[in-house]
Amino acid sequence: MFNFTTSIWSTLEQAIAEDIGSGDVTTNALIAPDLKTKAAIIAKSDGVIAGLEVALSVFELVDPSLESVVLVQDGSMVAPGELVGQVSGSTSSILRAERVALNFLQRLSGIATMTSLYVQAVAGTKARIIDTRKTIPGLRELEKYAIRVGGGFNHRFNLSDGILIKDNHILALRESGFTISNIIKLARDRSPHTLKVEIEVESIDEAKEALEGGADVILLDNMTSSVMKDVVDLVNGRCILEASGGVNLNTVADIAKTGVNLISVGALTHSVKAMDISLDIYNRL
Repeated sequence: MFNFTTSIWSTLEQAIAEDIGSGDVTTNALIAPDLKTKAAIIAKSDGVIAGLEVALSVFELVDPSLESVVLVQDGSMVAPGELVGQVSGSTSSILRAERVALNFLQRLSGIATMTSLYVQAVAGTKARIIDTRKTIPGLRELEKYAIRVGGGFNHRFNLSDGILIKDNHILALRESGFTISNIIKLARDRSPHTLKVEIEVESIDEAKEALEGGADVILLDNMTSSVMKDVVDLVNGRCILEASGGVNLNTVADIAKTGVNLISVGALTHSVKAMDISLDIYNRL
């Protein structure tokens, strides 16, 4: 069962208000208020379904009298032509909700589908596929849910979840003479003891300094697979290693084989292709 938080309900309501505006003038002009219909939500391509309950909730928010049925569970692999859900009731209400419901379902299913491809590509290694904060503003909670549905794992939800010292943090502090070890110590001294410290590095020398400085996680940014393997050998399990940058379906398997623990993939959310899913009216009640 999907966990609907207050923020998700708010997101759905805002999306509905944005789309309907002052009213659906086309439906109001053409569809009799008392006309009732049954509609099917149908997959038009192969993929992993995510967000079906979210999509069906859009119909119920537009009109609580609409009745919806979940026919496949989130995480299910579906084929073209497969029925995934049904909605019945007021035709005009179904038409008003259709686009917003499909927008959520198509995007979240696209994310889950792409994530599953990356997860399959690293199968047999110890690497986990993780997401980033490169999400559509306001949709992070939903998009990170879709990552999990696709078999991936979530990184930080927001900036308060953990210390991640990026290149610009380092560049800003190097102007004051800080070394990587100094920066790690500064972060640890000024933060709660429960937070892990992760730092981004771009070379094996920086990785060595981060290791000696006590980093809990070292982010290997835009390194070649061969250099990553050298860092993995150097660290020898003494901290968690995350690979980032230049990751795609053609490179992810080689990256995973280096022995890194985590592979972060921004493309899972920032440039994913929506899954092709449609709603078709097929029966008059």
